[in-house]
Amino acid sequence: MKTYTLNHPTKGPIDYTDKKRYLWLSSIFYPLVPLVFIYYYLQSGNEAILAFPLITGYVIFPLLDWAIGSDSSNPPEEIVPQLEEDKFYRLLTYATIPMHYIVLVACTWVVGTQSLSPIMVVVLAIVAGGASGIGINTAHELGHKNTTLENWLAKITLAVPAYGHFCVEHNRGHHVRVSTPEDFASSRLGESIYAFAMREIPGTAKRGWQLERERLAKLGVSKWSIHNEILQSYAISAVLQGSLVAYFGWITLPFLLIHNFWAWFQLTSANYIEHYGLLREKKANGNYERCKPHHSWNANYVLSNIVLFHLERHSDHHAYPARRYQSLRNFEDIPELPAGYFGMYLIAYFPWLWYKVMDKRVLGLPHIQGDLSKVNICPKKRGQIMAKYGATV
Repeated sequence: MKTYTLNHPTKGPIDYTDKKRYLWLSSIFYPLVPLVFIYYYLQSGNEAILAFPLITGYVIFPLLDWAIGSDSSNPPEEIVPQLEEDKFYRLLTYATIPMHYIVLVACTWVVGTQSLSPIMVVVLAIVAGGASGIGINTAHELGHKNTTLENWLAKITLAVPAYGHFCVEHNRGHHVRVSTPEDFASSRLGESIYAFAMREIPGTAKRGWQLERERLAKLGVSKWSIHNEILQSYAISAVLQGSLVAYFGWITLPFLLIHNFWAWFQLTSANYIEHYGLLREKKANGNYERCKPHHSWNANYVLSNIVLFHLERHSDHHAYPARRYQSLRNFEDIPELPAGYFGMYLIAYFPWLWYKVMDKRVLGLPHIQGDLSKVNICPKKRGQIMAKYGATV
């Protein structure tokens, strides 16, 4: 364990030890879970083993989150500058990148060289897509940092699931309009994850391209320029996935397409649960209030946080997006999810269950207290929601 120390002029000596310091190594190795089951499949020949990572993600992890519990502790603010300068945490994000490439290549090799049934090709594509969806989270951490190296590493990571527009749209679009009706990546009360996906996936792609085109226009550069950050990542995707198809054959093309979609859907799943029903207040001048911690759903579950680079401390991330994952904080009286992300994804895939778990939780938040004028409501469900909760706006 490493202890950070500071002799504060008024508070005296301050010491802090990150008890999760070496647990963060899990973020590197969690994406490699599919490789374990590929090994056992090759030993046994039982292709059903390849589906086991889905059980790990959607059953075992939620149970472990519940069993291990939460950690709501925060590092002292005076120590945060030291914590953020510690290169150990930064190197973990760098080391995770090749893991996403290794898993995709390994899964493609299985599809291209083994005699899998069509259903297992689909299952393995979903397994690989889940791992690459975690890669989008790695890129999310990197893409928020103001260094050339980390921004390029984010593009390289996004090339695995062919989602190169993400950082452009996320940083300049989602973070600007988060928790407003104008944001494609903020879900609304009464909106199912499937309706949300139909709005979010094309909407964010279109907005990302528009934002990058506007940036380049200001520089007097063509949108088809090599300076287009979206095209830079897509070019890597074309080389990577094109090479896999060329080497392993056309049989891998549908596998890669399903893989890409499922990776995108993992991001959609995260976006869906992170801001569901939450709404920033619109001021008299037409602008929205600054994003605050209560405009995002938070979770402090230890296990899912350490494999997702503290993504679940989303309230602090949106309020202070430049903070690095190891120094993200918990706050009192903010929206709290009843489970970690893996468990919440599974609940979201059953809309009737999601509404049962989350709708009253939204309405019961301290800053809402049943006032639907403070809720981001799905327009198509507005009348139904008004009738159900007996309120008018």
